[in-house]
Formats: sequence, C-alpha cells, structure tokens
Amino acid sequence: MGVDNFPKGTANHEDNPPRERLYWLAWSQIPGLGPVLLRRLEQHFGTLAAAWIGTMGELQEVEGLGQQLSMRIEENRSTLDPQKFLEEHLIRNPHFWTPADPDYPRLLLETPNPPPVLYYRGKPNSLECQGITPAIAIVGTRDPSPHGKKWTKRIVTALASRGFLIVSGMAAGIDTEAHRACLEAGQRTIAVLGTGIDIAYPPRNQGLYRDIVKQGLVVSEYPQGTPPDRTHFPQRNRIIAGLCRAVLVMEAPMKSGALITAYIANEYNRDVYALPDSPDNIKGIGCLSLLSKGAHPFWHEDQLLEMLGELPNLDTLPQTPSPSNQQELFTTLPPPIAQLPPHLLKVWQAIPLEQLPWMRSCKPCTPVLPKLPELYCN
Repeated sequence: MGVDNFPKGTANHEDNPPRERLYWLAWSQIPGLGPVLLRRLEQHFGTLAAAWIGTMGELQEVEGLGQQLSMRIEENRSTLDPQKFLEEHLIRNPHFWTPADPDYPRLLLETPNPPPVLYYRGKPNSLECQGITPAIAIVGTRDPSPHGKKWTKRIVTALASRGFLIVSGMAAGIDTEAHRACLEAGQRTIAVLGTGIDIAYPPRNQGLYRDIVKQGLVVSEYPQGTPPDRTHFPQRNRIIAGLCRAVLVMEAPMKSGALITAYIANEYNRDVYALPDSPDNIKGIGCLSLLSKGAHPFWHEDQLLEMLGELPNLDTLPQTPSPSNQQELFTTLPPPIAQLPPHLLKVWQAIPLEQLPWMRSCKPCTPVLPKLPELYCN
C-alpha cells in the first residue's frame, strides 16, 4: 500500500541537475544492464553521455556487452529521449540521486555495484551522505526471540546516543526493533526498502515508515509503485551493507537473509559483528556460525563502542582494502553457481555482485545457499 502526505526532503542539486544525471537514469531503463556493466560503460567511454551516442561496434568493446545486448541498447536508445524521460520521471519520482549527483552516498558509491538510481523520501543529511556520520547496519531474523529484541533495543539505543546512524531494512523482526529503538531515542535512522520508495512493506509497518520519513530517510533503488518481489531483497541487502561502516547481526538462524548481508559486507571490506547466543537457541545459530568464521563478537555496549571507536576516520581510509583479521571471513562460503538448480539460480542472479571474487569461486556450497529462496522467510 502506498504512503502519501509525507514531508519531502531537500535536494538543491535537483534544481540544476548535472548533465550526466540524465544518462544514468536513461541507461538504467535498459533491461539487462546492471550496475557493474554501467560502471564499465562509464569507464570505457569516459561518460555515460558519450556512451549514449557510441556505435554498436564501440559498445561491443566493453567487457560483457555482446551483440545481443548491444542490439537491445540500440533499440532502446532509438525510442528514449534522456531529457524528456527525466522530466516525465520527476513527476512521480521527484527525489533521487545518481552517481553523478554530489549528494549520492559516498560509501555506497565506492562499492563495486552502486545503484544507478537511488530514490529517497525524508530528510537527507549531508554529513551522512559524505560518510562523516558513521553508519552502522543492524540486521537479523524476521522472527526474533525476546532475547534478540531486548539486545537490539539495548545496542541501538547505546549507538544512537553516541552519534551513530542506524541503517536497516524495515523488515519485520530485528529491522523493525532497530528502527523503533532509534526513533525512540530521538535519533535519525535510514530504512532501505526492497519495494518502490512509496510502499511500506510489510504493510503493518506503515506507521513506522511515516515516522522514519519524518525523522530520518527512506531509500530504495526501485521507483514509486514497485511491488514487493523476493528477488529484490538480496539486492536491497547490498545497499544496506554499502551504506555502512560495519554490520551487526543481532540474531539470525542459518536460513536468514541477514547472513547474506554479512557476506556482502565482508566483501565490501566492512567489519562484521555478531551477538553470541546459546547453541540451544536455533534463532541465533547463524550468529554462532559467523563468529566461528571470524566475525567480531560483542557482549556489552561499552565493549562494542570501544571496538567501533577504532574505525579509522573516513578521510584516512586506504584506497584499496588492506588485510585484516577478518579478511578470510566466509572464504568457505562461495556458491558453486553452475551446480545451482534453475529456481535457485534465478534468485542468486538477482544479487548483482559480478565483480566480487567469491562469485567466481568454485568452492563447495554451504548449508545456507542451497536453501536461498527460504532465506527471507526468517
């Protein structure tokens, strides 16, 4: 269900949009072109504006663009006027960023596959967009235990009161608890949706959606009116990981989408933390699995804050990932893509991680990945 009558955020750059903005939006409308291929086009031609007028022969010089996809590009370019499409698109989607916009979130832009268009509602904050305000992702099961709920509220309240920005996916369970705790603490929070920017999902979170729009920010790579789709949520998880300096898994069984967020965060060179739990609690087994593979444990607010305080200032981060004690995290988890049955392969391919090394690995699959379609039931 759509949510209307929301306060609109400010976006001064939209009054005088950069020329490249037209082409990020236009290229994103061509089926088969994901974030990685768009980056390759930009790198090959220098700008997406130049790529728009490139010949089929020039397009096929880009890795991953064969004849069939080049023909599809040619067909779409002949019927799509970038300037006119932008003007029409702004009527229903007045607020969005592209990588050409100065307010596009810096940390997300530095990932291998940033969304070509990131829609938002609420109140953007320049310090958050620049990555100066440290953002922490809170993720976990959709069906938390009282233990998981209690610790989520406890940790989020402590982080929010110390100036950390809390990011989550507005799903039922841990996500909802995290957003609510942050709002109750009087602090901002960011919700990353797997639906259109105007759709509160699950529907029972309509009130939460409105509160976040009033006090924080809601973002999505899907335009207004896009309904829920199970293939959207793996893609949503990469945005959660990309926006943040670290990911905290509060409670998660072995079949949890939170584990996918943790895997992606590790590949993005983000720190991954997990709350230890009893082996008797099946809802926390995923956290124990992460800890056994190198995730950082935490068991008290002060201890966690001390570890997070060791994160380097953003301006001093190395340009290339440096080895760390978490560098080998999940190295036994890459999926054997060729061996996945068709129904699993379709879901897995929804995660646009073409450039990540574990996508090219042939190492054995873990118990999580063969049950990928079930991940978002927990």
